[in-house]
Amino acid sequence: MTDPARETLTARPGPGPRTIRTEDGRVLDVPAGWELLPPGDAGLTRKVKAAGPTWTVREKRGRKEFSRGVWAPADTIERCTAAVAAKRDTPAYRQRLAADRQRRERKHQEYAAEFEGQVRDFLAFAPQHRDLEREVAGAIARHATPVGSGTVARTERIPIERRAEAAVIAWLRHQTTGYDRMQIQRVKGRRREVRRELAQRSRKLLAAYRTAGSAPDPCLLTAALAKTESAALTEARAKTESAALTEARAQRAPPAEGRAVERAPRTAEERPPTAPPTPPAPEPPLPPGPSTTAAARRPRPRRGAETREQRDARLAEMQRKLRERMNK
Repeated sequence: MTDPARETLTARPGPGPRTIRTEDGRVLDVPAGWELLPPGDAGLTRKVKAAGPTWTVREKRGRKEFSRGVWAPADTIERCTAAVAAKRDTPAYRQRLAADRQRRERKHQEYAAEFEGQVRDFLAFAPQHRDLEREVAGAIARHATPVGSGTVARTERIPIERRAEAAVIAWLRHQTTGYDRMQIQRVKGRRREVRRELAQRSRKLLAAYRTAGSAPDPCLLTAALAKTESAALTEARAKTESAALTEARAQRAPPAEGRAVERAPRTAEERPPTAPPTPPAPEPPLPPGPSTTAAARRPRPRRGAETREQRDARLAEMQRKLRERMNK
């Protein structure tokens, strides 16, 4: 009988922490001296697999399959990790890595421009709506083309013309309908039916901009662009704050070597006596009346968030600019 420890297997997670379940249903214990290499480093994983027998663990969730790591001898993982780290610490490797990044970025920019052109070809708005067509196509391309976005624009199974059409319909479904807030029954085929109905509604909306005449009032595309811009600004602000927090944490100097670090007291005898906390002063009660209940129930606007009046004023301004473009 062949020793499983000398075989290279692909299996599923087992019932225990150090077990796997093979494709034929057997449950195997991980050999002693083996460790789990977590997923995330493709170069290191390839080197460990090439160095000897390994057990690759993959788990299927729905229609997707996720890697849970690779079991391999601990000395193999340590040796391969040191070799990969030494290789990556050379100027030649860093130069090649920078060149690969530039090549991928250039390729992405070329594809994004081509995809945006295909989106504009599908929209094909009337001449008086060409500015709106350009803005909508740019918003869809920025949303759909980033690597790792998981959108239909990143697939290669269908031609780019069909990708552009599907991306437009999906963007309109999320931005101009209540699809994200719908409570759809968990019945097979029901969600696909709802998407098909919303797709027909989106095509009717596009048809209104493809013919000469005034745009629908209110302009759903203008409102969708405003919502997309607001979401992008919120995301950019969150990324900036996260980067600033990470940089601030990195600038904190660690304690110098040889310097004694004061230990926090652990027992009640070690803690110095402290005065009891002063209770906060009670707030004066609000005067009774209907305004009290309304004020208590009215949600406070978040700091930095856009109020409803500001949003309505901004949408009205965009509507006015659209009418001016149409009347020219």
